[in-house]
Amino acid sequence: LPLDVVSSSREITDRPGLERTFDKLEVSGIDGVMLDVWWGMTELSPKVYNFTVYKELFDMIRARGWKLEVVASFHSCGGNVGDSCDIPLPSFVHDHKGIWYTDALGAENREYISLFADDAPLVGGRTPVDMYRDWLEAFASTFSEDLGSLITEVMMGMGPAGELRYPSYPSDRWAYCGVGEFQVFDKRALTSLRAAAGAASMAEWVSPPGRAQLGHYGSLPHHTDFFTTGYATEAGKFFLEWYSGALKAHARRLLGVAAKVFDGKTKISGKVSGIHWWYDTPSHAAELAAGYYNTNSRDGYKEIAGVFAEFGATLDFTCLEMRNTEQPLECLSNPEALVKQVAVAATSSGIEFSGENALQRYDVYAYAQVETYLEYLSSFTFLRLNPALLTDDHLATLSDFVAGAHGAVQESDWDAQQGNESYNETYTTTWQPLLLL
Repeated sequence: LPLDVVSSSREITDRPGLERTFDKLEVSGIDGVMLDVWWGMTELSPKVYNFTVYKELFDMIRARGWKLEVVASFHSCGGNVGDSCDIPLPSFVHDHKGIWYTDALGAENREYISLFADDAPLVGGRTPVDMYRDWLEAFASTFSEDLGSLITEVMMGMGPAGELRYPSYPSDRWAYCGVGEFQVFDKRALTSLRAAAGAASMAEWVSPPGRAQLGHYGSLPHHTDFFTTGYATEAGKFFLEWYSGALKAHARRLLGVAAKVFDGKTKISGKVSGIHWWYDTPSHAAELAAGYYNTNSRDGYKEIAGVFAEFGATLDFTCLEMRNTEQPLECLSNPEALVKQVAVAATSSGIEFSGENALQRYDVYAYAQVETYLEYLSSFTFLRLNPALLTDDHLATLSDFVAGAHGAVQESDWDAQQGNESYNETYTTTWQPLLLL
């Protein structure tokens, strides 16, 4: 659903308009919707929760007979591609110092609390992990009767844009297809690195590689020392192991909390970002900066899937609509191979694989690319519901995609009602992934 479906006054932005939108969507055959439930909207004061507006939305969704995937959004909204809202973190954490991801120049990113501060006592002695747990418990208590029926999945937000990653490519400092920057220059991260170097008896490895070796957000890998040779040295391997290991430990903490709170009453999941640029280079530079150690004979996604598997969590992935032929040649991107690698990593680890599109597209080529992954998918969420999607042509294309993904061989209901001849490729599947908006 739209990110701004709830207004800053904590009301449904346009309830009559949303009902009309739902009327249109019913003919598409979707199974349900995905909805962000924002920490910054629901906990204005410590441990005082208000989910009233979401109860109203849930009732609207229930009335349609749809399933609901809830995203526990512990990040702020307003700084990423496609953001149509301005939702800060709760004020009682936003003004804290020393708990934010920080780059080599000392610039902080306040979209999501740094994983290195997971155990830092803040307001009332509560740590960020305590706050996430308390919020989830309040949500689970409020909507206890809906868990497993209406609410079929809760996605645990674990980083910027709700994704398990470091904020290595912030929109205000980065341009495609730069490698991004490591986010390890706050006091807590540096302390953690020093402790790891000390434990390895490698005093010379106590500092992260700096800009002289890494370049800047917009650098290309072949213009840097680290992403040409440094990543494969013993010092480089140590740093990458520590950096990616901290991200996996963060996932383990948060998925563990979610698993305990929901206790099998509904599915839990987490999202991994589709960092597809520079995938076809030895270093996988952009992935490394985001925290995915997918080089040096490592399968970074298999390792992440292994953490998810500890809790039976679904691994959600982005960029399923992207085709290699559409990418700039100079960025050595390979989204198709990347998606396939992650899908195999998840399914071979015994967990479900779900997906999303990264960019808002309505063309048949994007849908056709998603269809190539249907054998792996437990669900697919189309981002995002907006007026462009609801035009006759685009809604007809969505309807045909849903029908194909569900194994249908006839025209979609929308085509039948409108008399349209649109893209309609028969696609037979042995199972039916959930299709969400």
